[in-house]
Parts: sequence; structure tokens; C-alpha cells
Amino acid sequence: MKEDIVHLEKLVNYLGRHFLKKACWEDISKTEWSYIVDELNELIVKENSEKNIRKKPDLLGSNYLYEHLIINKLKKYHQNQHARIGKPNLAKLSLIVKALGYANYIDFINSNTESFNFNDLRIDMQNVTPNTALLERMVGCWYSYNRNLPENPSQTKDNRIWRSATEIYKSETTGEYFIERSGGDRHKYFGKVTAYSDYIFIIMNSNTFIRQRHFVSRVKDSHEKLKNPEYKFHELHFISTCISFNQEPIALFEIFQKADRKNFVPDSTSFPIDSDEIPKSIIQQLEDTEANRIDFK
Repeated sequence: MKEDIVHLEKLVNYLGRHFLKKACWEDISKTEWSYIVDELNELIVKENSEKNIRKKPDLLGSNYLYEHLIINKLKKYHQNQHARIGKPNLAKLSLIVKALGYANYIDFINSNTESFNFNDLRIDMQNVTPNTALLERMVGCWYSYNRNLPENPSQTKDNRIWRSATEIYKSETTGEYFIERSGGDRHKYFGKVTAYSDYIFIIMNSNTFIRQRHFVSRVKDSHEKLKNPEYKFHELHFISTCISFNQEPIALFEIFQKADRKNFVPDSTSFPIDSDEIPKSIIQQLEDTEANRIDFK
């Protein structure tokens, strides 16, 4: 039973972070759990519609998460670890995680075995004040496009572009700005974001790679632009540096495009460079791979 509870806590904590940016299920109210149920049901209905499934979809009751999982499972277990607690309904749990893009409940558990250690990531510049107005405008969902460069620039078989689902949000506990990003094969990237003057800095790590990546961007005349309360970012350009697998320093030119949360797909996809799915402006920026390489000699 303890293993079932550990897995269940992983799921409800994931839901809290995903929909409310709250790290622990104990900090979420009954009303907020009802909100999460509504969001999940919307995703379930949308998936059925996209797949042209005529059968009425199975939906979650408005109090399912709070009453069945929080009250009858987690709180009951934490009050008395020897209490008789029924196993969670796997069909319901699979319904939830499928709405989040996973194949089934086991796939979710296996894909979320790593916890992010944001404390390992530090962006610190002395005697400067962060541009919080700029950071606040960056909060939200984005698609991040970057060109995957082959080891040899003459190779064309890797002529592809990655679109990663990216979200920037403010931590309720520390006040810092965090970023999470999808990668291929369920890799997860996580990082911190800060801004000074016109410049934006991101430092990011992965739950699978032992290496850091750094992003820098500049929003020209941001001080003047931010005087307009209606001003919004629709696209941000970053230079990201990393070390390739043959130890060559590479600069990747990356483009963040703002996404509508309701239509946001939290996954990473690889497109050929001539795909109709990629905006033409992004292709123009990314197709010159030579311009995005560092001369390391």
C-alpha cells in the first residue's frame, strides 16, 4: 500500500504544479481541486472530439480528486499508516494521465521518477536589480523552436527542428522565476529565469543529462515598451550555448513563441525543416546553421 500512496502523491503533486504551480497537495484547497477536475474534463472532451469518438466521454466527478484521493487515500494514510485503505481506481487514474498526454498510469509513474533540484542552478549578478516587469510579461506557455545541428555541418540527414513545450512561472514559495520544458523521450528540462535591464538570462538543466545550458536574449528598449500596460511578448529570440557530443561548443539560435494555454500541447516534437507546421519566420531564422555555430578553433 505504501508504494501505491507514493505513486498517488506523485500524481496529485504533479497536478498541483501543472495547473496551480503549487508544489504540495496539502497546500491545495477543495475549491482548487474542483478547478483541476474541470480542466482535466475539458482536456478529456477535447481529446475525444479530436479523435472523432462519438461515445460520450467518461468524465471525473467535481469532487473526485478531493474526496476519493485526498480525503479517503492520502489524508487517511498520513493520519494512520495502518488504516485499511482501498487501492486507487486504476481506470480513473489512467483517464487522468491520458488527458495529460501519457499512455497510461504506469507510463506516468515511470516518466516522473526524477525531481528537479532548482537549488543547483544559480544566476547571481551583484549590485543590480532584476527587471521584474520584464519577467512578469514572460510568465506563461511558449513553444521553443531550436535547430538540432549535426556534428558535421555538411550532413543533411539531421535537417530537423525541435518544438519544445515550455512554461515560465513564478514560484509561490521563493518568488523566483522558473522554467520547465519538454524534451524527446520524456526528458524534462528545468531552469531559472532572470532579467537585468534589457537582458533575459536562463540557466537550465535536465533530469537525464549532467550538463547545463545557458540562454541569453535582449528585448531592446524594454523599459519604454513596458510603460504600456497592454504590451505583450509574442516572440523572443535566444542564443543558447551547449557542448555537442563531440565536445564542440555550439550556439543554438532558439525562438520562443507564446502559446494559448487552452491549445497548449505539453510535449516535444521533431519536424522536418520544410514542415507546414513551422511558421515561415522561424524557418528563416533557423535554417542558416553556419550562422549559429561558434568558431572554437
